[in-house]
Amino acid sequence: MKSIIMDEPAINRSILRISYEIVERNKGIKDLVLVGIIRRGEDIAGRIANKISELEGNVPVYSIDITNFRDDIGYRSANIDVEIPVDNKNVILVDDVFFTGRTIRAAMDALTFSARPKTIQLATLIDRGHREFPIRPDYVGKNVPTSRDEDVIVNLIELDGIDQVYILKREI
Repeated sequence: MKSIIMDEPAINRSILRISYEIVERNKGIKDLVLVGIIRRGEDIAGRIANKISELEGNVPVYSIDITNFRDDIGYRSANIDVEIPVDNKNVILVDDVFFTGRTIRAAMDALTFSARPKTIQLATLIDRGHREFPIRPDYVGKNVPTSRDEDVIVNLIELDGIDQVYILKREI
């Protein structure tokens, strides 16, 4: 069973609110960098950057592949190459859904592998709970309490042709 929890206007309002909060909390955009986690996080980061550019000016946006830093994957490439210019920058790490914290932990490992950010903050469209690490988002589009037998699916127009977020109950 599919239950839509955010439509296009709701997603756009969340992106706008998150953008304002980022600018306010960081007192502008000086030394600010957005890093989107591949795949949907990078598209959300791009949208946030576009809104921030309307408010304050351009902010650099990068994408990060965390595959080699995940703790649930046995194989790790010997060729780890993460070169994002984040030294002494305030990094806003962006993802679509925050769940256990494992993805974010891997992203922080990847970011700090070859650089030293001044700060790392987290922005997510959906926070669904179920923490396994002591990590919490700084900017949240919507808090959605879920059970473990539900999936939160984010569709973005850039990838899926539609903007919506829905909960899908898995068949048991």
